[in-house]
Amino acid sequence: RNNVLKNIMKPALKQYVAIALVTAVGGLSALAGVSPGEVDFSRIADPEKASEYVDIHLGQELITLASKLVEKQQPEAAKLLQSVHLVRVNVVGMTDDNRDSVQKCIQDLRKELDAKGWKRIVTVQQKSGENVGVHLKMRGSEAVEGLFVSVLDGKKEAVLLNIVGDIKPEQVTAVGEALNIDAVKQAGAAIKQ
Repeated sequence: RNNVLKNIMKPALKQYVAIALVTAVGGLSALAGVSPGEVDFSRIADPEKASEYVDIHLGQELITLASKLVEKQQPEAAKLLQSVHLVRVNVVGMTDDNRDSVQKCIQDLRKELDAKGWKRIVTVQQKSGENVGVHLKMRGSEAVEGLFVSVLDGKKEAVLLNIVGDIKPEQVTAVGEALNIDAVKQAGAAIKQ
């Protein structure tokens, strides 16, 4: 029975870990209710106008559970997950009805993060229309409080990822390599520079 449960949970856990760290990263402010590393991107999409809409919101309770489930097989990933407080991922399918507003909202959000002291560490613009931005919210040089990745995939979709926590800068690359997530690998490399 335990082997059946493990076989069922193993793929699901890999997905949760990947989501948790595609999208890594102080302590939640109990009074304000919002962590310094948390990004509110709820205004980006109107699910009614999107051709596809995915909203994944993993709080600390689920992340803690995931870390306990992978602890024996992946102790490093489990240790890293213990420093993550929130993971949020949105995928918004773009149509003629929402494309301009989604693209404008993402550009405005990137400018807001720049103005609030987030560091833009990766910017990629390709002729195919793919546009990627990676921002970090640092607590001095000791920890990454927030990681925000925004991807505009041509005219098809937008993907937004926010990881909130208390992650050591050197762990970001390891997370990207372990999960094979290019944007997180690039973020880790940019931190080291």
